[in-house]
Amino acid sequence: MTTKKYILLIASLLLSTAYVAANKQTLSTIELSVEKGKSYNYPTFALWLESAGGKFVQELYVTQSLATGIYNNADAGDKRWKREKGEARRPSTLPYFLHKRDIQAPDGTYLPTPEQPIPDAYTGATPRQSDVMTIVLDRQLYGKYRIVFEINQPWDFNRVWYNNRYPNNTDYLLSGQPSLVYMVEIDTNNLQEEYTLNPIGHGHPYGKTGTLFTDISGITTAKNIFKSIKVKVY
Repeated sequence: MTTKKYILLIASLLLSTAYVAANKQTLSTIELSVEKGKSYNYPTFALWLESAGGKFVQELYVTQSLATGIYNNADAGDKRWKREKGEARRPSTLPYFLHKRDIQAPDGTYLPTPEQPIPDAYTGATPRQSDVMTIVLDRQLYGKYRIVFEINQPWDFNRVWYNNRYPNNTDYLLSGQPSLVYMVEIDTNNLQEEYTLNPIGHGHPYGKTGTLFTDISGITTAKNIFKSIKVKVY
């Protein structure tokens, strides 16, 4: 090959690479849309991003009570709580998310604290009704990812998850039906206009581990907290 032809070949390859890089689709913004369901009663929830292999990437949206460790009913000790706002430790709330996030607190749990909260940029109030939330990512991303959502609502017992299923376990009593986990996979090379998140399992009933339990046949009213959970990505 002559020097001139070699130079032309290299130039062509560089231009081709630059064109692909300039035109590849990236992920920078996620729009979360939740439609209030018939069982809605101000739940706690978190939305986050994972790699295609399930590695935690970043928080997207976390309701303030979990994010700060401050609840409307503070812990009073001896398995009781106060009728006033203050700090509380509730590991059964969103155990799958908390263990995925993998930031351990001084008490050995994975719960945020008032001294070590989830940053404000990722938190917000529980919506009072159907709502749309726009989240800008920390950085632009490219490739395949999972968008994951976990939700829980206290004291929603049913025939399977009855209040004495784990006797004297206060963490379970503050939950009832365990947290419900939803997920959708996306690929920036093939983005859709909108995605619907579907349930894939539930969290540990009293928050002991980050295990995802895939049998959700015993979950009833918790499936109706939100009528739909959808995202748009840009």
